[in-house]
Amino acid sequence: MLAVQAIRTGGPEVLEVVDLPLPSPGPGQILVRHHAVALNYIDTYHRSGLYPVKTPLVIGLEAAGVVESVGEAVTRFKVGDRVGYNGTMGAYAEAAVVPADRAVHVPEDVSLEVAAAALLKGMTAEFLVRRCFHVKQGDWVLVHAAAGGVGQILIQWCKALGATVVATVGSTAKAAIARDLGADHVIDYSQEDVAAQVAELTGGQGVAVVYDGVGKDTWEASLASLARRGMLVTFGNASGPAPAFPPLALAPKSAFVTRPKLFDYIVTTEELDESAQALFAVIASGAVKIDIGQTFPLAEARAAHEALEGRRTVGATLLLP
Repeated sequence: MLAVQAIRTGGPEVLEVVDLPLPSPGPGQILVRHHAVALNYIDTYHRSGLYPVKTPLVIGLEAAGVVESVGEAVTRFKVGDRVGYNGTMGAYAEAAVVPADRAVHVPEDVSLEVAAAALLKGMTAEFLVRRCFHVKQGDWVLVHAAAGGVGQILIQWCKALGATVVATVGSTAKAAIARDLGADHVIDYSQEDVAAQVAELTGGQGVAVVYDGVGKDTWEASLASLARRGMLVTFGNASGPAPAFPPLALAPKSAFVTRPKLFDYIVTTEELDESAQALFAVIASGAVKIDIGQTFPLAEARAAHEALEGRRTVGATLLLP
């Protein structure tokens, strides 16, 4: 089968197309024939070595497809089932072996392409708005990188929960996307002072929560934009890791800071299923629409990484086997 390996850690140039044997599922595993593979920012962290991995490695954590075979003692799935998964390394391939208890059923009213594009980003949005910080009617929310995959879902889900959403973007084109998704206010951080604009919009009160997947470049603005007892959720490192800071920096607003990751919120199969079901429900209802902004052939994963890190992507990106 065709697969894409990181032969060592580094830039996109370390990704190489290889031909590997088709794996067989062992006990408790399923073999999934991929229809679509998702590109996520965490893939670049594994490729670069920011998150340490042992190379050579077939990277990628998320895909959707059809069960081709099942291992011993698997009762959760059968051959032909439509499934998706995230969190299992090895998705940059035409097929992959996945633990049955880490895959989820994809309902018929959700396409496999949408499932691949939505699972990791959408389940990230799910735990951010429902469990990490419980967004409720009337909250002011600041979403950074709002035209990106997670950002687009956050805007729509927060609006569905009754929040007022302030979105930040880096261009006029991305501002239009954020507005079309329902953002109440859009700030172009390439031209405007984010914290000053948030203060003006909120009458100096600040926002209840900041969702920051950018990291280093937005840290100061995020902290300055918080309301009293507000929460800064820093969940990504698109511009580099957020800086170290003294706890005393939180004292002026009695602020909270958390650095969560999805996989601590879907530890059990029950948590995984609940998160996926909540995501598929908001998609099926129409409250959240998944924008597949661009696709690349699986063999062109290097070009896809270059586009993602060059901020030339909008919405979700898929690699198609």
